[in-house]
Amino acid sequence: MADSRERELAQAIRAELAAIDPPRACCRAAERAGLGAAAQGHARSPVIARLAVRLAEEAPEADREAAAFDWAEARDHCRASWLRGRFLAAGSLSLGTRGAHLEFVVDPGEGQTLHQRLEDASFATSMRTRRGRTVLTSKRTDTILTFLRYCGAGAAVLEIESRLVMRQLQGHLNRVLNAETANLERTVASSARQIALIEQLEGEGRLGQLSAVDQSVARARQAAPEASFTELATTLGLSRARVQRAFGRIETAALTDTPAAD
Repeated sequence: MADSRERELAQAIRAELAAIDPPRACCRAAERAGLGAAAQGHARSPVIARLAVRLAEEAPEADREAAAFDWAEARDHCRASWLRGRFLAAGSLSLGTRGAHLEFVVDPGEGQTLHQRLEDASFATSMRTRRGRTVLTSKRTDTILTFLRYCGAGAAVLEIESRLVMRQLQGHLNRVLNAETANLERTVASSARQIALIEQLEGEGRLGQLSAVDQSVARARQAAPEASFTELATTLGLSRARVQRAFGRIETAALTDTPAAD
């Protein structure tokens, strides 16, 4: 179920980016250039195919053939449009419990150029070869979200951020619950040992030989097996340290024949 939701969100991001209608002719041309072969009838999905057709129809008759893109001379808004087209044509995004994963898979001849252009736009990626193709990858969630915003995604990015916050809160809650459970288990184990020692002293008729404070601590433990030292101290009007020392004396008395001195 969770994997299905993550895939749907990734698809929603692609659909949102493909639905953007650049207001400037230069940006529409830049996005067409970024689509590469997808702009020439080789789109990998109906969404990208419809985008390619729309951009072609909006282009002047003389510019129907996709032209080369001059990255060095392009303005930032055109660079964003080109990268959006490149992502839609050659990029992929996966979202999971371990975070986000963005990658571009391109021909070897394009790999270094795309890597440098992403660097120029402040988006660092790692580069490797896989099955004869160049793969550019980013696994930093903040970088990926910034890249998607740069390309024009808005609502879907907000949804990702919302899910990340919820995931962090759930992780924090789980850690707190685990810590509380561990503390409770330690308290229960310690309490069971203390009660066994108290019952041993009581069975041997030696509980009454303890000091009044130690006897009151022993009775409080029997009445509240799950209570912590702090809770017992509050009930008895003692400090936590005095309660802890009392249990130390109770243990000494149970393991020896003489009650420990107060």
